[in-house]
Amino acid sequence: MDGIDEAIIQCVLRNARATYSEIGKAAGLSASAAKRRLDRLVSSGAIRGFTAIVDPQALAWHTEAFVEVYCAGNPTPADLRRALDDIPEIVEACTVSGAADAMIYLLARDIPHLEQAIQRVRATAPVERTESAIVLSRLLSRPRL
Repeated sequence: MDGIDEAIIQCVLRNARATYSEIGKAAGLSASAAKRRLDRLVSSGAIRGFTAIVDPQALAWHTEAFVEVYCAGNPTPADLRRALDDIPEIVEACTVSGAADAMIYLLARDIPHLEQAIQRVRATAPVERTESAIVLSRLLSRPRL
């Protein structure tokens, strides 16, 4: 990974639909050279995909929460992922250090919908209990590197 690769990555982070010409301009390359470099970044796994970032407000899902998940026993991350995978309100899930076994980020239409989603999480083996924090306002939201 060199400075040109980093410039290409920064360009597609800002706009995943950037043209090869735009990517080349950002990285100091021709469009064809930018395409070759971008293809190499994709084939090497440095770029794992391109995605659309949908504003949750557009879906009318206005309620966000971070939920700490505490499990019974010692489930593997793969077991926990399988257990949580069928709950569509879960946008992200990570194993974490500390007392909790995992942290999940949920989106819901409103508080009743959020409560139903949390109840489904709690009803899932091996989840023993949860602790939730509802997002009041979003201060920063940056593209991930």
